[in-house]
Amino acid sequence: MLSINKSLSLLGRYCNLGNPEQVVSFIAKHDVSSGTKESLCYAYRKYCKFHNIDADIPFYKADSKPVRIPTNEKLEVLISNPSRTLGTKLLLSKETGLRPIEVQLLKVKDVDLEQRLVYPKTAKHGSSRTLKISNRLQSMIQEHVIRNKLRPEEQLFKGNATQYSKNFRHMRNYLANKLHEPSLATITLYSFRHHFACATYHRTKDLLFTKQQLGHRRIETTMVYCRLIDLNDDDWTSKTATSTVEAQKLIECGFEYVTTFNNIMLFRKRK
Repeated sequence: MLSINKSLSLLGRYCNLGNPEQVVSFIAKHDVSSGTKESLCYAYRKYCKFHNIDADIPFYKADSKPVRIPTNEKLEVLISNPSRTLGTKLLLSKETGLRPIEVQLLKVKDVDLEQRLVYPKTAKHGSSRTLKISNRLQSMIQEHVIRNKLRPEEQLFKGNATQYSKNFRHMRNYLANKLHEPSLATITLYSFRHHFACATYHRTKDLLFTKQQLGHRRIETTMVYCRLIDLNDDDWTSKTATSTVEAQKLIECGFEYVTTFNNIMLFRKRK
């Protein structure tokens, strides 16, 4: 989606912004997606309101795009290869489903390392939520805070969402070329959120809980993830446990309990 400044800059190159009919005609004939037209109209609507220009500007609805869910292995490749800071942010995105801007808005005090809880500032006017993180991520964040000598009121990660996205794309593309794995280049930061959404729904079978964990306001938005993974496929990793300590470690790593056979507990996790 184009920003307001970029949209108005584009319109200004080809149209007189003081002439609504010319602008609306240009947008209608411009060979771009309906999503881009939506952005252009939104920006021009803001422009007209600011300059008190009376205009009848149409509404366009963005085409829905299929949501791609990457495998756990591919996400782990991206998490384990970058710098320590970027790797920590990516694991946080994977385990909590936070939007890139929500990752960047986090302050040190928003993470309870003792209880392994994250209290994000929700973007897009979404609902507030509390998110659990693993021992692995707890250790990485703790090491990051100590290494950078961060205070509770400070931003957990420097920069903004745009920089986060730019750094990720640079690392992702480099890795895709280095490993000769072009599919890595199709993964975006939102792929981590989509993976979290599907994993949460298919682990709990609870749509309302998934909605709450994602910070969605509308249940229709969450329902998109109900049909993205075939639960009958064989793409699983299995583990066994013979004690509560072993079982707890597996659960903390994302494994779900299946059954007990001959006093051996069986667990599984989607790959």
